[in-house]
Amino acid sequence: MQHPDFELYDNVGRTSEQIAAAHFGIATRDDLLRWARRDAEPFLTEHPLPSEPLPAPDAAPYLAALAAAQTPAEVSAITQHLLDAAQPALSAVSDLLVSIARWGNRHRGAEQGAPPKMLLEAASRSLSVLALADEADLAVLRDEYDPAPRPASKTTPSLPPAPPVPPPAGPKPGR
Repeated sequence: MQHPDFELYDNVGRTSEQIAAAHFGIATRDDLLRWARRDAEPFLTEHPLPSEPLPAPDAAPYLAALAAAQTPAEVSAITQHLLDAAQPALSAVSDLLVSIARWGNRHRGAEQGAPPKMLLEAASRSLSVLALADEADLAVLRDEYDPAPRPASKTTPSLPPAPPVPPPAGPKPGR
């Protein structure tokens, strides 16, 4: 019989993903990526790709302007400049994800949740960031410049007056 604490000591230094993968007999994310890098080495030798990350925009001017902003119009100007600056990079990422999803026509007939469909959804969501931020900015501007009309006082809707009570027909009862 094995020592009851064997698994505990065997798992020291391992991540929860590694422990679960060993338990179920599946590869971890790191395993899959390591194997793919190994198998893609000859390809990348022929088709080198940039190894450095895409340049990030300099946030300092946006943050400095935001610290000085005092009106919704000023904040909107910052937001719109940021969205305009980010749009080309996000569009390029979206276009590349679509191309990857369409590689080998794997996207045709793919079911929802299949990798090509997931890539197409990621491409769409990368651009929806811009649309959502623009929508939020316009909502702030609408509240500032074109607020919804205030509802009238909380009175009940006026109804036409009740019809007059008709006089009783016939003789009045006597005493």
